[in-house]
Amino acid sequence: MAETNKRKSLIVIVGPTAVGKTSVAIELAKQFNTEIVSADSRQFYKEISIGTAKPSDEELLEVKHHFINSHSIQEVYSAGAFERDALSVLEEIFSRKDKAIAIGGSGLFIKALTEGLDILPTPEAGVREKWNNKLEECGISHLQEALQKIDPAYYKEVDKNNPQRLVRALEVYETTGVPFSEFRINKKNKRPFQIIPIALNMDRALLYERINSRVDLMMQEGLLKEVESVHLYKDIPALKTVGYQEIFEYLEGQIDLATAVDKIKQNTRRYAKRQITWFKKMDGVEFFHPENMQEILKHIKG
Repeated sequence: MAETNKRKSLIVIVGPTAVGKTSVAIELAKQFNTEIVSADSRQFYKEISIGTAKPSDEELLEVKHHFINSHSIQEVYSAGAFERDALSVLEEIFSRKDKAIAIGGSGLFIKALTEGLDILPTPEAGVREKWNNKLEECGISHLQEALQKIDPAYYKEVDKNNPQRLVRALEVYETTGVPFSEFRINKKNKRPFQIIPIALNMDRALLYERINSRVDLMMQEGLLKEVESVHLYKDIPALKTVGYQEIFEYLEGQIDLATAVDKIKQNTRRYAKRQITWFKKMDGVEFFHPENMQEILKHIKG
């Protein structure tokens, strides 16, 4: 990896859902006359826009964004693939600009971009399918119990409500006989640019109010119709996410629509709490209120 170029800086905007990352990132991109790399693991997908809170068409016209509507939900797009592609995009941006902006609420994809990921073994054929079938037949609690037995260290830190993470850990163990936690060496790959991480947050009651309001707005904008349009693909990884899973339950007659909306709000609030916990552990991160742009700029300029 090339030596760090002190003149080139990646400003990384992170924080919980609904905190206001998009508007801050756009304002910073305008201030520094640069472009935005989205590291949001759901905004890549062109078929889902309302439930992923993508920037509006107007916002996308204001500043050039990368990795918005770049893939189909029928494609598997991993954090490792994103790391490779995003670094290539950043190399091109830095050939013209001294600063670039990255934005995202997905801790794994931000980590891939800023530090790189551990190299994990490829699962044996059929192992992933087996655990996905277990998930369908027995529920997520079965996967949680299995992981707790074989890898208590990873069980303590994993998002226990994320079936993809649980299946990944279980398939690695079944393939290798080695706990997933032992592959996580957390070796950071040095990037050839400076990283300035900025986390946004606000009073929790206000954040939760914004989340609830955003969900109501999504419903008004047609979230139900959007979820209906992708119901056929409900089992693919891109759609195993808050806002889609709950409405799938409604569409399949398991709950009524009002309950589904309440569950989206509750699960989004829980997700926001986990995001804040993740980003507090980020190296060198500074927290700001999203409206405190002067302090944010002061911090970036040093």
